[in-house]
Amino acid sequence: MEYNNFEIDFFEKQNDEYSYSLNFEKYREKGFKALDFILNKNGLGNKFLGWITHPEVYDREEYSRMKNLSEKVKKAEVLVVVGVGGSFLGSKAVIKALKPYFKQNGLDIVFAGNNLSGDYLSELVDYIKDKDFYINVISKSGSTFETAIAFRVLKELCEEKYGKESVNRIIVTTDSKKGILKEMSEKVGYETFCVPDDIGGRFSVLTAVGLFPIMCAEIDTDAILLGANDGLEEYTKKSLNNVALKYAIIRNVMFEDEKKEIEYLVAHEFKLSYFQEWWKQLFAESEGKNGKGLYVESAIFTRDLHSFGQMIQDGNKITFETIIEVENLKNDIIIPFVEDDFDKLNYLSKKSLNDINKVAVTATRKAHTDGKVPTVKIKIPRLDAYNIGKLIYFFEMSCAISAYMLGVNPFDQPGVDNYKKNMYQLLEKM
Repeated sequence: MEYNNFEIDFFEKQNDEYSYSLNFEKYREKGFKALDFILNKNGLGNKFLGWITHPEVYDREEYSRMKNLSEKVKKAEVLVVVGVGGSFLGSKAVIKALKPYFKQNGLDIVFAGNNLSGDYLSELVDYIKDKDFYINVISKSGSTFETAIAFRVLKELCEEKYGKESVNRIIVTTDSKKGILKEMSEKVGYETFCVPDDIGGRFSVLTAVGLFPIMCAEIDTDAILLGANDGLEEYTKKSLNNVALKYAIIRNVMFEDEKKEIEYLVAHEFKLSYFQEWWKQLFAESEGKNGKGLYVESAIFTRDLHSFGQMIQDGNKITFETIIEVENLKNDIIIPFVEDDFDKLNYLSKKSLNDINKVAVTATRKAHTDGKVPTVKIKIPRLDAYNIGKLIYFFEMSCAISAYMLGVNPFDQPGVDNYKKNMYQLLEKM
């Protein structure tokens, strides 16, 4: 099967002309240096660069175990994935992107442990208690607060329902050697998969963290890893033809030279809405340090053009947009001809709705650039397992390059722990 490369262009208005060029020379060496940090593993946080080669060197034995177990899980009614942040966003992003909108046949995959809502967890318990279910709890340490609470509740439910058989209903994805979940798994006998030591949570979707739930959703993980591996070949090259490097440079030009503060990731397909959430965590936790980094937001067009599209168009000029355009979608619908033309839309009859959506992309780009909002468009050939794997790798590499260009460590998150310290202190006083 022949796969097309991704395309990227920059779009701004200069002297009433729409330009598809940007001066990359100023930032080229800075971008090359950032890529060198990654490839030579001598930058900040270099102990967490295992994601770079993972699509090529992943553990085949573990991958085979994951596939075998997923065949058993698929025969159940529900899989509950328990995790927060990178432990659930990646798998949910891929599943939502590649599964049908409305078809509910087969295994239902639901998520827990990513919030502290008693209402949510209570309804989840009510939903699964009379169903045939498995649990996949994902936490490197095993002590992640939201995840640990949800797992405690769900583990008790599982044991009450299945008794001794519950040991075969709980799958643990955690550290390979230590931690609460690892110790419990060895004592009880749970099936375990590994969160690699050298891959941080938000870069872990292509490991067992993301791949096992994705397998259970009957999505082709071989194709995902192939796409990511092709991304490894393409996006590690020191060339401005490297679109991952080019995107990282554009982001830094926008932040440092153009004084843009907000980047919107825009999609014209609802299936990418959770992919946007994964992207926001990736860039926000990687770059939001030392008073630096673009604030990342997302929008689904044309829906959001009828809400905060007004702010983007005519508000404070601190934003730019990155658009994901899918060139060929799996399904489409043709606008019908109606004799009485009651809505005056017969001029659209026989036209494809996806083609109309592409016109909306172009029209919106022109409108926003008229409003001094530059746009970047990333075009992918189709929305399938191969291209989603490649897109994940594209953004991971771009993110690491972009963060190094900013001068921050892409792989830590010192600010995340502050709320936890306060919460633990307050809980002790309850």
